[in-house]
Amino acid sequence: MTKDLQKRTLFAVLALAIFLPVLFAGGLLLQIGIGLLAMLGVHELLHMKGLKTMTIEGALTLFATFALTVPLENYLTFLPVDGNVVAYSVLITIMLGTTVFSKNYTIEDAAFPIAVSFYVGFGFNALLDARVAGFDKVLLALFIVWATDSAAYLTGMNFGKHKLAPRVSPNKSIEGFVGGILGAVLITVIFMLVDSTVALPYGIYRMSLFAAFFSVAGQFGDLIESAMKRHFGVKDSGKFIPGHGGVLDRFDSMLIVFPMMHLFGLF
Repeated sequence: MTKDLQKRTLFAVLALAIFLPVLFAGGLLLQIGIGLLAMLGVHELLHMKGLKTMTIEGALTLFATFALTVPLENYLTFLPVDGNVVAYSVLITIMLGTTVFSKNYTIEDAAFPIAVSFYVGFGFNALLDARVAGFDKVLLALFIVWATDSAAYLTGMNFGKHKLAPRVSPNKSIEGFVGGILGAVLITVIFMLVDSTVALPYGIYRMSLFAAFFSVAGQFGDLIESAMKRHFGVKDSGKFIPGHGGVLDRFDSMLIVFPMMHLFGLF
């Protein structure tokens, strides 16, 4: 095992040792932690574009992301049921309002911060929604993503010959893409044999089809981030996790998978 792989493995184990207990506990600690991760993810995207977070624009973007991620209505009782969405909308409106008073800040300038705050905030909010529905539902999503990544890597490394998306991710192959889908389906079947209630009202056969779709969605999420990194000329989204890159390098697939699971009524 190379030193780099040892480093990656060590920090992966440490991260899971911290993340999984907090995920299991749920509640305010998890929500604040996920909210901070969402803000870090947006910080990485702003940094890619050369935008600073220690500005009015940066602060509004970070606060808007946190507001969309965390169920603020649970703590600010004067807010309506969808209080996080309302708070997010208010902060975005303020950001758009700055275009009225500054001739150097236009709607085009505001579009990128707004887009990335929604992309990251909505994805992490779906993760928190899944946790409210049940710890096992979050685990299922995580296992689908991890199985997809591992199976795609192993299949691509051993059998990959045809490029999947060479413009944005030259190392990914069609064979790896298919292997990732098969890995996701397999882990879903195993998971449901252990916990048959995790995907109610869907049975194991329909969930196998859904798992294939979620795997495709997760791999597409990975390609979305690869396209952004390629566009901005960076290798990793950040350096938050030693040996693993930034927050988005670890959560890019999940930002798509959790909303898709929500769309399919799994939580």
